[in-house]
Amino acid sequence: MMHFLKEVIIMGVQLDLEELDEVLVAASAIISVFGFDEWEYSHIDEVLLYPTTFNHSFQFDDQSEDKQVLGMVGNGFMNGKMILSRNALRNGFQNHTDKNNTAIHEFVHLLDKEDGEIDGIPQVLINHQYTIPWLDLMHIKMEEINNDKSDMRNYGGTSKTEFFAVASEYFFERPDQLKRKHPKLFVMMEKSFKQSPKYKAVRKRK
Repeated sequence: MMHFLKEVIIMGVQLDLEELDEVLVAASAIISVFGFDEWEYSHIDEVLLYPTTFNHSFQFDDQSEDKQVLGMVGNGFMNGKMILSRNALRNGFQNHTDKNNTAIHEFVHLLDKEDGEIDGIPQVLINHQYTIPWLDLMHIKMEEINNDKSDMRNYGGTSKTEFFAVASEYFFERPDQLKRKHPKLFVMMEKSFKQSPKYKAVRKRK
């Protein structure tokens, strides 16, 4: 985390950046690469933290457009940038049962981008011999989502790219449940990320 924070600038946009924000961004960055030695992201140099959701024009204070975006990996003139809603960042770590974590989702997109294209088939994670099985499994799971026969988030059924990121959120947020309900997918994710996270429920003190 310290190395990530030295290499990547985290900047608050119209908000006072807190140490907690920096810690959560850095944690999100390393969770998915914890199984890899001396990992460095090659497609990011800055994380912009917005106070709330934003639109596809990167605006959060424009009332004329829907503000539905929680996080985004930039391209074009925004290449090397990631934008996150601070609300979404913090909610991802406060809710331990929803299988959602926006920041992890966006950093997984960056892993996917390591081979030059965000396409749901990250060559840096998925060895060549697993590519066809992964595509077959992805197709099956996306059909289940789109036919309302899955507990995975509907967004995962929109594209291969989003399926991989949504499945990764599930894997790191609720590995126990993923293993029970989607054993083949769990094994594939386990091999890809070279780790097997364990879920422990966090109980609030009364």
